[in-house]
Amino acid sequence: MLQRMQPELPNGFQLLPAIDLRGGKVVRLSEGDFARETVYGTDPAEVARGFAAAGARWIHVVDLDGARDGARRQTEVVARIVAAVGESVACEVAGGLRDEGAVGAALDAGAARAVVGTAALRDPAFAERLVARFGVQRIAVALDVRDGLAVGQGWVAGASGVPVEEALASLADRGARTFIVTAIERDGLLTGPNLDLLGRMVALNRGDVIASAGVSSLAEIAAVHTLGCAGAIVGRAIYEGRLNLAEAVRFTAEASGTP
Repeated sequence: MLQRMQPELPNGFQLLPAIDLRGGKVVRLSEGDFARETVYGTDPAEVARGFAAAGARWIHVVDLDGARDGARRQTEVVARIVAAVGESVACEVAGGLRDEGAVGAALDAGAARAVVGTAALRDPAFAERLVARFGVQRIAVALDVRDGLAVGQGWVAGASGVPVEEALASLADRGARTFIVTAIERDGLLTGPNLDLLGRMVALNRGDVIASAGVSSLAEIAAVHTLGCAGAIVGRAIYEGRLNLAEAVRFTAEASGTP
């Protein structure tokens, strides 16, 4: 497969609208629970084009089936999303990326960044190999947090984990520099971000922290920006009309001083 030319990664604080995929549809889960799913669309590529038209410079794409099964399940859908937005939008892709081949295939398909979670948490050396092979800008690590613990398979109640500060530091020691921090208890509930958790992660000063879960207003975007986060992922608030994406993109650009 010929490698698609990668878009230049946007600078500054970034707002990342999310497209979560399950069975080819755009969905959102509440607290990562697969039994609490809301369907928001049946054409993910069209949703992505709408995000691009609103001015988004990043899109966060998650293959939920892949995340659950441990192997990519919606490769073709992800590829259509990447093709739909072209080189004007950088897509980061997560879900089912548990080995170097899967990460390489996602990047070859046009993803600007691959997000690994469970595999990196279980084996920080895996993240180190990815950074060495693909470059630090092309790899992010997802830290799903419940009760202060970074857990693999975060949707499974009672999943084992390690203190999130310890997990982030260990992965940073292996070369990771971008961390997507999700407070599971707030994911998909529109209850606001966990500012205490995010503040602690930023204070470690070990890399860029992207806020995930609960962000649903301009005020909350401003709050995570003020904390020092490098970006925020927004999902349900956009789909339910609580946050106008075009307005949020303009607000974010003004707040971070980027064109």
